[in-house]
Amino acid sequence: MEAIAPRSERPDMADYGVPSDPAGTLDWDWAVERLVPNKNYWVVTVSAQGQPAAMPVNGVWFESPSRFVFSCSPNSRRVRNIEHNPKVVVMVDSTVEVVSVEGIASALTDISARKAAAEAWAQKFEPEPEKREASIEFVLSNAMFEVTPLKAYAIIETEAEFAAKATRWVLHAHN
Repeated sequence: MEAIAPRSERPDMADYGVPSDPAGTLDWDWAVERLVPNKNYWVVTVSAQGQPAAMPVNGVWFESPSRFVFSCSPNSRRVRNIEHNPKVVVMVDSTVEVVSVEGIASALTDISARKAAAEAWAQKFEPEPEKREASIEFVLSNAMFEVTPLKAYAIIETEAEFAAKATRWVLHAHN
């Protein structure tokens, strides 16, 4: 299946000088260049009581199709929150070149997909090849989630680029 390019728009931020004209928005490649190599992502979930929780995770951003995969303890607050409400936000760790992705998290249960994600995780986070198998086993021993992105936002926190480059992308339609 061929990936559909995200649609670029302007976020509704006229109070901050962001124009409505999409001319000058960032290309999706700009976001991918920050999402793929990033190592410490923030994942925001919400509890059944409406309490937000933001925690850093290591994860892997896959380009085609666009998705984010991370693992965590099966007993974590994050798992309980996602079971209640699968809507999540994933952000890179930069506060200057900001990429924030809204999406739907689902448990990654397919064995081959879990293995491929764990191998990609180990390749990214374990520089010593002789330790990678242990890293793969560790990731596979935990809960794994795949986030399907729906919308993403980019802000460059500099005076010259904030309003000029602010971008919203629509990645997938969701009911």
